[in-house]
Amino acid sequence: MRSLPSIIHLDMDAFFAAVEQAAKPSLRGKPVIVGGLGGRGVVSTASYEARKFGVHSAMPMAQARRLCPNAAFLAGRFEAYRRASGLVMGLLRELSPLVQPLSLDEAFVDLEAGPYGPVLAEAEHGTGERLLLALAEDLRADIVERTGLTASVGVAGSKLMAKIASEQAKPDGLVLIEPGQERAVLGPMPVRALPGIGPATEQVLRRAGLNTVAELAEAGEAELVQLLGKAHGVGVHAMSIGLDDRPVVADQDAKSVSVEDTFEVDLADRDRVLREVEALALRCVRRLRGAGRSGRTVVLKVRRFDFSTLTRSETLRGPTDDEAVVVETARRLASQVDITGGVRLLGVGVAQLADYTQEDLFAQAVREEAAAEAVAGAEAGAGAEEEPEPAEEQVVPVRRWLPGQDVRHAEHGPGWVQGSGVGRVTVRFETPWSGPGRVRTFRIDDPALEPARPLPLRPGWPGVEEGDEPEDVGDAPGEG
Repeated sequence: MRSLPSIIHLDMDAFFAAVEQAAKPSLRGKPVIVGGLGGRGVVSTASYEARKFGVHSAMPMAQARRLCPNAAFLAGRFEAYRRASGLVMGLLRELSPLVQPLSLDEAFVDLEAGPYGPVLAEAEHGTGERLLLALAEDLRADIVERTGLTASVGVAGSKLMAKIASEQAKPDGLVLIEPGQERAVLGPMPVRALPGIGPATEQVLRRAGLNTVAELAEAGEAELVQLLGKAHGVGVHAMSIGLDDRPVVADQDAKSVSVEDTFEVDLADRDRVLREVEALALRCVRRLRGAGRSGRTVVLKVRRFDFSTLTRSETLRGPTDDEAVVVETARRLASQVDITGGVRLLGVGVAQLADYTQEDLFAQAVREEAAAEAVAGAEAGAGAEEEPEPAEEQVVPVRRWLPGQDVRHAEHGPGWVQGSGVGRVTVRFETPWSGPGRVRTFRIDDPALEPARPLPLRPGWPGVEEGDEPEDVGDAPGEG
């Protein structure tokens, strides 16, 4: 354990929603909810204005609409999020070569390994802490200057406590936990505050009367090993007393993203298994998108009643982060598995990761195939005795405009889609550097309106198209 709190954990505040507010002046200070907009969509990120109404990540989008009907509901723009994340991670790497990204908006940094390491090694304790606080404050200010976004930072002597500190700092704050104060800080917290303790482990601990981290520490290692098994029990006990010597590992390149659940009662009903697989697939896609990745292979993991484990996988034509594609593939794999005797664990993962999404029609093709099957079924049920309809001219499908999508109009310039329907699309024309813009409505197939790439959040970024740069950069808004 370190004597100086030289590990920081950075967590961007409501990252996806904050990027949308920074990019769209008319949404600043208003509730914004980003996620899947379909019937089974879930909330990816809610702005703090929306959280006041009870909206939170992983909530069904239908419930979010009931709680906060006046919010702006937007589809994700992952190119914009990756661009902002790249700038933030670049600032972190100026502080140290040891930067461990956990997702697009979250990372650990080991400051002892950076250019300030020798100074920290020679400084007195109080001087070292003041330097660390100054570095963290400068980092937060640099992020605001470069992106218009805010971040919460935790400073501590271990990754565990730095993460706890950043949670306490939210939103837009800085908290330092001095080495030696770990048990005092952790003790009153619920057991779920510790990493690795999920709903199933929480239930096991709760049945044993262990609800707080202090109670875990008092229970001792032997009892936790008996409850949770050797590896998990030893790890949970060490964390409960504030021990964490995990190093910051630079640029971990995950080979897959996965989630799994263990069930208290073995599942023997096929429909229930498929529902659980669908829920896991949706969680997996949220984690995949949070890491800014897409993947080509969907993997299903099944542990049966006798503890035998099998995996099934299917490789797609290209990388995807589309919910519908991953859910449909995972369900198809699960439908082929023998569940006789019951299933005690299910997992869904995505492998062969890429830094982009294959949006060339793959996901659209899956949906169109499903729609074609539904149409064919309806036609088959219409009766064979009816006279066939005369062949109609082939209809060219119109473009689909998603709320929040970046567009460009030949006359009005850059903007974003507020909504579409009944053959019309409504666009607000504004840039990250302008004030709230005007709203105009067009035919959904207007040839002057085209999809566009996201604009940078600050003037001068690489990728600003000619003509989009504001004439007076000094008037650009400074709030994200």
